[in-house]
Formats: sequence, structure tokens, C-alpha cells
Amino acid sequence: MAYWLLKTEPENYSYFDLERDGTTVWDGVNNSLALKHIRTMLIGDLALIYHTGKERQIIGLAEIVSQPYIDPALNDSKRAVVDVRALRKVHQLVTLAQIKQDNKFTDFDLLRLPRLSVVPVWEVYWQRLIELTNSIN
Repeated sequence: MAYWLLKTEPENYSYFDLERDGTTVWDGVNNSLALKHIRTMLIGDLALIYHTGKERQIIGLAEIVSQPYIDPALNDSKRAVVDVRALRKVHQLVTLAQIKQDNKFTDFDLLRLPRLSVVPVWEVYWQRLIELTNSIN
């Protein structure tokens, strides 16, 4: 199992929209590295949903529920998507400021590559983030 952090602009599609919908196609990604990450996702991988913009915080947990496939809305074989299912809102929101202040995240891609919309999360980071969110894995 792999762990991910998926960024979304809450005014476009928030974690609450995902909760309402249950499952959605995680699309709109066009950065080549982020698309590479999507192509490596497997069913059962877990993801933290991170609101960008003014919020800049982890808000929910989700699960990857499909293999990667070509975005059906676009005519471009390079644009991969996956289906994502809402699991639950985190008990405690974790802000970007908190992550930056925690010295356990020195090499975390969220901090190293701040514009990347699909971020792999090493298990040690995942465990720390789950601890900070007060959520049971």
C-alpha cells in the first residue's frame, strides 16, 4: 500500500464535495510528475485530502478505488486519473504551518515541491500526519 496527499482547491472541489459524492474521478492534474504519481497508484492506497488556497490544511482521508486510466473527458493519453472514495474527515485539521514547524518533515515533498498537486507520502510521514490529525489509521 502506498500513501498520498492529494491537493484540491476547496472552492472548486472540496473534501465535503467528495463526502457528498462518495466517489469521484480525481482529474485536473496536468503536471508531468503528478501524473507519473497517479499512474503508480493502486486500489487500496490511502490519501490525505489537502485544501489549498487560503486554507492550506489536511481535511480528510480517502481511498484510491480504481486503477489509473486515461481521463475520459480529455482526448489525451498522457492525462491519467483515478477514482477516489471519501473515508472520513480528520478529527484535527493539520495546517501547512504546523507541518513546516515539525522537524520530522524535512524531506517531505509537500514542502520541497510546494506546487505539486499529487504528493507521495512516505510511511514515516504518513504515521506522523495521522498522529497529528488524531485519526486512527
